[in-house]
Amino acid sequence: MTTKTDINRTYLICLIIAGLIEGTSTLLLLFIAVPIKYLLDAPGVVQILGPIHGWLFVMLVLMFLIGKKVVPLSQKMMWAGMLGAVLPFLPFYIDYKLAKLMPENKAD
Repeated sequence: MTTKTDINRTYLICLIIAGLIEGTSTLLLLFIAVPIKYLLDAPGVVQILGPIHGWLFVMLVLMFLIGKKVVPLSQKMMWAGMLGAVLPFLPFYIDYKLAKLMPENKAD
């Protein structure tokens, strides 16, 4: 069993930041770029944000796979993180759960 002191804090912070960035790119794509494409007949924003979001998605999934071993994450958290990369708003909840794994910083 992993304790909070065994957690790789640096990788966990990178994973949380990656989740925030990927989650934000999903929301930008769904709620800004796609409406602009269909309402204003301007596909340019989707053509830019789509590939960026795609790379961020792949990066986040790979980071969760690697994080299973490096952090270490539970099997459940790894799958939740990968599912969170697919569904809008879920990455932010997963980041909240990941932050709870973070060991407290004790100032001596």
